[in-house]
Amino acid sequence: MATITFKGNNVHTSGSLPAIGDKAPDFTLTAADLKDVSLADFAGKVKIFNITPSLDTGVCAASARRFDREAASLPDAVVINVSRDLPFAASRFCGAENLSRIVTLSEMRNRDFGKAWGCEMTDGPLAGLLSRAVVVVDRNDRVVYTQQVGEIAQEPDYAPVLKAAREA
Repeated sequence: MATITFKGNNVHTSGSLPAIGDKAPDFTLTAADLKDVSLADFAGKVKIFNITPSLDTGVCAASARRFDREAASLPDAVVINVSRDLPFAASRFCGAENLSRIVTLSEMRNRDFGKAWGCEMTDGPLAGLLSRAVVVVDRNDRVVYTQQVGEIAQEPDYAPVLKAAREA
């Protein structure tokens, strides 16, 4: 379990992010077209998982915008935004923001991702949502970088994420 904060108040997660060197846990998440998606759907690509509480918040929206811009310089990578937002809401957000390089996936039908990846918040005002975290997974589905953002109301530190993705 990780202890993070939301506006300075302690919040706990369901576990810890996957360990560097481990195989990324598989998942079944819902894509914008309502189809189920798993880790295998991104085989052979470097994967940046931008895990967020909700794209309907300023900080989550800012990180999605930033990763969408950065994805242009990462042709062998895919940026996957995972949240509990409904696919319809995530699609509207991406359309309104003109974001075309990120893939939005939802825990709409299957809520195992947050538990398996150790990022479900278990208490505090956002309990039940996912914490703000970034995980980089290489082409062989091995975790090469993790970042559990310590304060939910802050953006991730992008530089080490992008460096890890370029080196993966």
